Amino acid sequence: MNKVIAVLSTLDTKGTETGFLREQIRALGCEPLVIDIGVVGTAGIAAEVSRAEVADLGGKSLADLLLNPTREEAGPIMVQGATKLLLDRIEQGTVHGVLGLGGTQGTTSSCDVMAMLPYGFPKIMVSTLASGDTSNFVGIKDITMMFSVSDILGLNPVTRKILANAAAAACGMAQSSSTLTVEKTEKPLIGMSNLGVLTRGTIEALKYFEEKGYEVIVFHAVGSGGRAMEQMMKEGIIGAVFDYAMGEIADDVWKVLRAGGPERLTVAGKMGLPQVLCPGGAEHLGILVDHNVVPDAYKNHKYVFHSPAVFVPRLKADEMIRVADDICQRLEHTKGNAVFMLPLQGVGTYSYPGKILHDPESDEAFFARLREKLPSTIELVEKDTYAEDPEFVKEAVDRLIGLIEGG
Repeated sequence: MNKVIAVLSTLDTKGTETGFLREQIRALGCEPLVIDIGVVGTAGIAAEVSRAEVADLGGKSLADLLLNPTREEAGPIMVQGATKLLLDRIEQGTVHGVLGLGGTQGTTSSCDVMAMLPYGFPKIMVSTLASGDTSNFVGIKDITMMFSVSDILGLNPVTRKILANAAAAACGMAQSSSTLTVEKTEKPLIGMSNLGVLTRGTIEALKYFEEKGYEVIVFHAVGSGGRAMEQMMKEGIIGAVFDYAMGEIADDVWKVLRAGGPERLTVAGKMGLPQVLCPGGAEHLGILVDHNVVPDAYKNHKYVFHSPAVFVPRLKADEMIRVADDICQRLEHTKGNAVFMLPLQGVGTYSYPGKILHDPESDEAFFARLREKLPSTIELVEKDTYAEDPEFVKEAVDRLIGLIEGG
């Protein structure tokens, strides 16, 4: 059976371009499934799935949407309808990739649909917005963004080549025999958070887990990474957690670069998943700045530049207490099956004894607050060492394996 590529498009404004994409997909030996997510205007070409069908699947008739059409009302209906259609066909094995094209509205709607599709399912978005900040569109899903260069209004030599490349990319992805499958076994896939200030420890942990027969997926804890880890717990991909990095919590308190959002550090506890926790990297913030410029608000802090554009101030004692309070509040959902590992000589490379952000007074304020407020359902283990000490890491790994195999 030929692979089927779904194409999300507003055919009132993108009919010609979508027709060209359809031809390219067919020429590559795949079958196009054009889904019209437009509402107002006349479709430039016929779709395999009409806008009326999409609206019905979204819970409202197209006729009702057209009585007083607004993007605020129509957008969510069409997204919901296209999402339902694609999820059903993915489950049936009758669609194998999705390709969207659009400007502001088309990118928003198409990416909203793609965000609801499974990890690993091919998702490509050809967009006029793809050379800017795409974080609001990609979010925490594996969406490939392709910059259209020109506006998607009419065909020209550049547009034809870019759309042909997009069709080839979608068909190539769909042809891959690799699948994202996680079998339910006695050894679940482990999710692990990491930051650059913990990488040596993460490498040690990966070795230990591999020796014990476990696979690990590591997430860069810069906001999107932690959120993706939480989402994969909810989707049943991840079955146990080594939450080694908590810089996303510190940054969330100050709403800066690595902010993990309100759900971060809550999902494993709510689901009762085995988890070992360490507040790695929680003693500093990550702040985007003009190259090598120290913000006025942090000139009285110890600091370092992680890169010319990422400023890293050490948090003072009173600020560390705020971080500890936030961690403990998030962990109130955890009713057991959890161990909190506390490395008393430092929670990251920058703050070990003799390093540029070392501050024992701030550390002790942080540790004291954690001792005071950490939920009693979580076992607290204190070690007189640093977060990347191989022995500390090995004990953390052993404790997580003990929770998994002992539970």
